[in-house]
Amino acid sequence: MTAYTPPKVWTWDAESGGKFASINRPVAGATHDKDLPVGKHPLQLHSLATPNGVKVTVMLEELLDAGHDAEYDAWLINIQEGDQFGSGFVGINPNSKIPALLDRSSDTRVFESGNILLYLADKFGAFLPSDTKGRTETLNWLFWLQGSAPYLGGGFGHFYAYAPEPMEYPINRFAMEAKRQLDVLDRQLADHAFIAGADYTIADMAIAPWYGALVRGDIYGEAATFLNAGSYSHVNRWVDAVYDRPAFQRGKMVNRAWGEESEQLRERHAASDFETQTWDKIKPADE
Repeated sequence: MTAYTPPKVWTWDAESGGKFASINRPVAGATHDKDLPVGKHPLQLHSLATPNGVKVTVMLEELLDAGHDAEYDAWLINIQEGDQFGSGFVGINPNSKIPALLDRSSDTRVFESGNILLYLADKFGAFLPSDTKGRTETLNWLFWLQGSAPYLGGGFGHFYAYAPEPMEYPINRFAMEAKRQLDVLDRQLADHAFIAGADYTIADMAIAPWYGALVRGDIYGEAATFLNAGSYSHVNRWVDAVYDRPAFQRGKMVNRAWGEESEQLRERHAASDFETQTWDKIKPADE
């Protein structure tokens, strides 16, 4: 392998970066004017069913199952087509990353998926303990996920599955970190039913879309086998419990635009949409 010598001053090469090179750039801000659609509910979510997007749709579906008035409109942001760089979306999230939430009841914008979970938990008084100790333990794990997931996705996932060519050093470096994170979770779950204790919380909703998808083999090709993910028995037990929840199953479908068409609910505006608006039922005849 040819050794790489960094230049004195880095310049951007738009052709580098692998699978997602076309949507990455070293500057912020909008690239085009585009207003966001507005639905009938106070909560307006603009997202895509990546692990970070699924966190929030699972939370909203869990709130509805728990009897809260958390109806919402979910609009698809297709990051491969650059929707995240439209002026309306940038107005909600200047970082141009999904998901982003606008609460029209208070004209509050909320970005960063972990912060959206925390905002909704506080707004509805749900899935976050009210006592200081329990709340802090839950937030310990929420912030653990927010710091750890970039190593899993942008680190291991990128170099293992998406980089232009496989490179031994970064794959080994991030595989080691991914396995360390799985071990952290496995040790915690050995003595706890859920991540932060006996109860299901926003910590589980944040972590399961990332590490659950990994151990189930839903992301990064053969990564589950490569990392021997089946050996983390406590993680796998917990993943099964979380994935079996009806709200989790629904949340994974919202803003999904790939895979089985019957599991794609590209937009969500009412509970009945899961029965009537999946892509297999509404896709145009010429697609």
